[in-house]
Amino acid sequence: MTVQHKKVLSIIIKAVIVVAAFLFIYHKLIANTDLKDFTNLLNNIPKLEILAVIGLVLIMMLFNWLLEAIKWKRLIRHVEKISFWRAIESVFCGLTLAIFTPNRLGEYGGRVFFLSPKRRITGVVAMAVGNIAQLVLTNVFGAIATCFFIYKFIPIEGLMYTAIVILAVAFCLFFIVFYFNIQWLNGILLSFKLTRKYKRFYKILARYRKEELLKIISISFARYVVFTSQYFILFVWLIPGLHYGDIVMMTCLLFLIQSALPSLDLFDVGVRSITAVELFKHVTNQHVSVIACTASIWLINIIIPAILGSYFVFKLNIFGNSKSD
Repeated sequence: MTVQHKKVLSIIIKAVIVVAAFLFIYHKLIANTDLKDFTNLLNNIPKLEILAVIGLVLIMMLFNWLLEAIKWKRLIRHVEKISFWRAIESVFCGLTLAIFTPNRLGEYGGRVFFLSPKRRITGVVAMAVGNIAQLVLTNVFGAIATCFFIYKFIPIEGLMYTAIVILAVAFCLFFIVFYFNIQWLNGILLSFKLTRKYKRFYKILARYRKEELLKIISISFARYVVFTSQYFILFVWLIPGLHYGDIVMMTCLLFLIQSALPSLDLFDVGVRSITAVELFKHVTNQHVSVIACTASIWLINIIIPAILGSYFVFKLNIFGNSKSD
């Protein structure tokens, strides 16, 4: 294939990605009644207050993805040196591709296509380390929230509850120990003949020392605090009277359940809304407000970044030229 043909094909691929993303987003926004419920809830609230709260949540969204860009730059430095701006471009591009791919698989492609071709598979492994860090926090805080939820809302014998707490502690320790010894995975893969021949791709796991992993999970923790705070702010704002501890507990449980369910970002709002209603019904009967809060977070954290990321899709380096195709 000639250079000119590659350029033409690259433009077509990028255009198809952007058009597909916008069609998916448009269809979902038009069909989403939950967002209409959210706008109805805002009718009796002063406009200045709406601007202040929604503006704060939007700023937190940007901060959240900037933190992810910082984490991505740190993760990938063992593979290829990239600038902070390049990290931002790849993160937002990944969000656009994730919007219409199962379990956000497109996010991997959106990022690694900003790397040189020979380093892309290794880049996927590096990205997986960051995702594992986020998953560890989701599982640990979710397990803690589960213990509090059972204690508060589910009648259970003391001995049974003690057993559940012990299991939760073991569950948390497993993920923490596994994460901080991620290089073990490198050794495990080397022990199998089938995977040994691919060691050039996953040997990067051995480069992540505990100090480095601590920094990565610290950034992941900052992100966890940010998007938990987004839920907290909206629930306190739209459903006054909820106990602060209950909001945090239910939000952590919501994240845990979401992480365990296969989903597509565009249709994830329905899963989030149903799950949120089932959880929050224990502390409030304002189901419409719960759905509205969840849908608005979906719009702010998923849809808006995906729209912003569509600009960076055109900077994808699909065929590995020195410059963007």
